[in-house]
Formats: sequence, C-alpha cells, structure tokens
Amino acid sequence: CLASFAAPLAFTMLQRTRISQGNSLFWGNASLDGQLSHLLDGLNVTQVLPLEPPDAWARRQREVTSYLNYFSQLVKLFNKERPINYTQSLRCHLGCRLFPNGSAYSFYEVSLNGTAFLSFHVPNATWQRRWPGRHAVADYAQKELMKYPMTTQALQHFLNTTCVGILRTQSARTGKQSTRSHAPLVLGLILGTLALLGMAVGIFLCTGGSC
Repeated sequence: CLASFAAPLAFTMLQRTRISQGNSLFWGNASLDGQLSHLLDGLNVTQVLPLEPPDAWARRQREVTSYLNYFSQLVKLFNKERPINYTQSLRCHLGCRLFPNGSAYSFYEVSLNGTAFLSFHVPNATWQRRWPGRHAVADYAQKELMKYPMTTQALQHFLNTTCVGILRTQSARTGKQSTRSHAPLVLGLILGTLALLGMAVGIFLCTGGSC
C-alpha cells in the first residue's frame, strides 16, 4: 500500500523459503515508505530504489548470494542425513513503523508452514512461541535463539533504535536527500534476517521435527 500523510512511515521486509526434497527456493521483497525497494528471487537480490551506490550494492549482492548458496548446501546436507518427505515453508516478516505522533513500533514474526511459529518481543528482547499448543521444535528454537546476543540484544537494538532512528531522520527530510541514510537499515534487515532464517530453518531441519 502506498504511504499517505496519515499513515506511519515504514520499512518492512518479507522473506520466504520453501524447502522440498533437499532443495531450497527463496523469494521476498522489501518496501520503504510504501515503495518497493528490494526484490529477492532465487539467489538474485536486486535493489529497486537506489539506496546504496553501485559499488556498495555489488558487494551486498555478493554477500547475500554467498549466504544463500551456503544455506542451500547446508539444507542438502541435512536432507541426506535425515530425509524429510514433505515440503516446509518458512516466512519471516520484520520491520519498523513510525507514527505521526512520534511513537514507533518494531516487529519480527516467523511462521512455519503457514502457522505462527515464533515472534520477537522487541521491548524486552525475548523470543516467544506462537505455535498453538506444545511443539518440540518451537520450544527448541526459542531456547536456541535466546542464547545469542546477535539474536537478542543486537536484534533489539537494530529494530528498536537503528530502524526507528532512520525513519525519524526520513520524516524530517524530503526528496532524494534522505535516501542514502537508509543503507545501514537495508544492510541490517537483509543480512540480519538471512542469518536468523538460516538458524531457524537449520533448527527444524536438523531435528527432523522431533527434538
């Protein structure tokens, strides 16, 4: 949806991974203030809005492609050790919003096979289970994600401070002058969500659904 004066400023990212018979398929997108900013299709990530200069973006593309290749190989390895005969789908949705009254909201939600799996509670940097009822893999994933500063305090700082701070800067500027300030946000969202994506998928693939 296009942004309006009454709507909050927002940067959101949606990423999906589909795993079937050891093969991984990636796709997703990011939007800045209602405008498409990035696309992910397979191993290709493209910058729709010129948020980073060509040389910096070329490095970013190589980093993302290298990660996705590594992730795909890891999935193949897991599948050889513990074959899973059904398709799995992981969805990550994250970002932040800045409202006209100055308040802000940040979020990170993960779903597995269309069902809410985990969410990150930004104010106290904790992962919460969203799967209905008891679920051994969700319990295990939550415990693992709570072990690391990168997926707790660092993620909290990024979503609650870096992301919101950049949107506050955007709200005080107009036109192209504000676009370059979003490069750290783009880097954090892309690489941060990919790192967590790999950890989450690795958890339930490696356990074979039974921790």
